[in-house]
Amino acid sequence: MQQITIRGLEPKIEQEIRKIAKGSHKSINQVIKEIIHNEFKGSTSPASSLRELAGGWSEKDAAEFKRSIKSCEQIDEAMWK
Repeated sequence: MQQITIRGLEPKIEQEIRKIAKGSHKSINQVIKEIIHNEFKGSTSPASSLRELAGGWSEKDAAEFKRSIKSCEQIDEAMWK
């Protein structure tokens, strides 16, 4: 993806972006990308709309779920005889 440079940003807006980034432990770049994405999210594909509607898991949630069902993946050989 190509880069975009933003010049002439009002100092108050820049400070707010930096505050959001620091408070959320995200990079300034990530915060700006999220702001832009939220502005244009009405023009996303139906698949991403479905993801928003259905929700999703973080990597931590997915890993925890996989650990919790690990015992269900084991086959009891005696039960199948």
